[in-house]
Amino acid sequence: MYATPPDRQTAPSAATAAATLAALAAAQFAVTLSTSIVNVALPAVRDGIGLSDAGMSWVVNAYGLAFGALLLLGGRAADLLGRRRVLTAGLALFAVAAVAAGLASTPWMLVTARTAQGVGAAAIAPAALSLVMRLHPPGPARARALGVWGAVSGAGGAAGVLLGGILTEGPGWPWVFHASGIGAAAVLAATVRLVPADPKEAAGPRPRLDVAGSLTVTSGLVALVYGLTAAGRSGWTDPLVLGSFGAAAVLLALFVRVERRHPAPLLPSRLLTRGAVGPANLVMALLGAVWVGLFFFLPLYQQQVLGAGPLEAGLSQLPLAAANMIGSGLAPVLSRRAGPHRTLLAGLAVQAAGFLWLARIPADGTFLVHLLGPVLLVGAGLGVAFVQLTGSAVSGVEPADAGLAGGLVNTTRQIGGAVGLAVLGTLAAARTAAAPPGLPYTAALTEGYRGAFLLSAAVLGVGAALTPLLARRARPVPETVPATPRRRPPSARPPEPADHTVEGVPPMTTHPTTVDTGAPVVVRVETTVHAPLATVWGLHTDIAAWAEWNTDVERVEYAGPLAPGTAFRWLTHGLDITSTVHQVVPGERIVWGGPAHGIDGVHVWTFQETAPGTVTVRTEESWGGAPVEARRTEMEQVLRQSLDAWLAALKARAEAAAGASASASAERH
Repeated sequence: MYATPPDRQTAPSAATAAATLAALAAAQFAVTLSTSIVNVALPAVRDGIGLSDAGMSWVVNAYGLAFGALLLLGGRAADLLGRRRVLTAGLALFAVAAVAAGLASTPWMLVTARTAQGVGAAAIAPAALSLVMRLHPPGPARARALGVWGAVSGAGGAAGVLLGGILTEGPGWPWVFHASGIGAAAVLAATVRLVPADPKEAAGPRPRLDVAGSLTVTSGLVALVYGLTAAGRSGWTDPLVLGSFGAAAVLLALFVRVERRHPAPLLPSRLLTRGAVGPANLVMALLGAVWVGLFFFLPLYQQQVLGAGPLEAGLSQLPLAAANMIGSGLAPVLSRRAGPHRTLLAGLAVQAAGFLWLARIPADGTFLVHLLGPVLLVGAGLGVAFVQLTGSAVSGVEPADAGLAGGLVNTTRQIGGAVGLAVLGTLAAARTAAAPPGLPYTAALTEGYRGAFLLSAAVLGVGAALTPLLARRARPVPETVPATPRRRPPSARPPEPADHTVEGVPPMTTHPTTVDTGAPVVVRVETTVHAPLATVWGLHTDIAAWAEWNTDVERVEYAGPLAPGTAFRWLTHGLDITSTVHQVVPGERIVWGGPAHGIDGVHVWTFQETAPGTVTVRTEESWGGAPVEARRTEMEQVLRQSLDAWLAALKARAEAAAGASASASAERH
């Protein structure tokens, strides 16, 4: 519900909101681009500064490990220090480190610069995602924003391979890193210009950052990945490999101990038990394992087996990027029609089919015959699954943990990618080494790559098997603001159970929805209506008749049914608004919302019969978007006045109807 028409600044504000989303998405694009942009350039980098074969994987893993292991610290820093502030600092470090990587002349300089670049990325990703969630309240606008987020995240990986090929064959491999630095600097300038400043900090002591937890988990993961990587060339019983695994076990156990004792841990246990956060992150780790492996092995197969050049290998990733963007764009549509978890399962299944196809690649294959089909399947499924998992992993958390949740979902993907690449690389190397002596080297390499792709399909199968757990955990109790405790009169009967029905309204399956408590404007108003619950509920949910009793509503177009997903169009205060019903709990709760004129509103109405013939009606509403950010105080006053008027009209109409019904009943008797 919007109570005043927008002023002349509405259109520019809407354009600014789109530009802000573009800037935040560009930050995520830069992060994912840098994960894969080096893949095509690895043979040239190896020859340029004398990298070993194992060193090639560390150019990828140094970035991925620093990124993944420090993402939780980055997410918590964003929550405590300010999301915009952390985002800009991360972009600055990222840009400087990328340029330093391009100037490196030795392996250790390159790996060190890539590590610093990963540290910057660990600040960028959670801060940017939590800003997207704050600026786009729950509803269609957030779904679209996450669709954009998923599209650029997946496309960044594929575009990195393409850009890496162009730059490697053109100005040379150092420009693979210089281009990342220049791009990050441009995103930094856009962020400073477009992203709203952080809200003023609340008074009181600020929790300490969990530096000890960050150091132990980072060191433990480095030891684990080093052991997995070294096992491929030294064997699983090598003392150095066993020592690395032992150190990893000790450090990760120490991390758990630190987390239990720290007052503000990197990974609070409450976060993993919140809705589907835990299962969604587990499946995201599996998705990250196959994601990073795909962008590592596919260019190597094309260059080392098929003989393609860097540019040709990069250009061949365009269909993968296009399929990924299409899948990300379709994810919200498929989710509304088939449900989020069926959509996720379909995305994982499509990817698995693509990897099974890749597991049949020959040593004398061609792109059109042997690669185009499977990469289209993998790209589309990846886009769908990424959007669904990201939404599940960050939805339903408290606003104070938004940055932490954003950091966690990226952490699991990056750590899954680093560990997955180490495992897949070890498997590929072992299968190549075990090839018959007379087999050509290209055929032996192909055997290794086929094994890696086959294992990737199996990993996705495990993720699909975990989807039912995610579906069960995604049904939390709806979050509402606790009401002031009330003493029930002795004569009052207990409230109806949660699954009761109201006459004329059938029970239905619902999805919990609530206001965005982190939105710029949140208003809560309630009133007591002396009328039966059925009367109040029936009057309020007869959407087509709103204009008959609510003078704020001029016209309504509504065909029903009263169920999640049903849209209605209404004219109020000169604004033409289309809203969608998000949730219906008959006799208890109805939620609707949608974007209009640059503003995203979520409307939550709850009804509680505190005594026979007495109903407490409570409304909670959040507004977000650029126009609200620009005029927060004015918008809050407007919303409160409008809701007060709505409740007064509902109370008057319901009590009049109840009085007329009582009079008619008295006359009959």
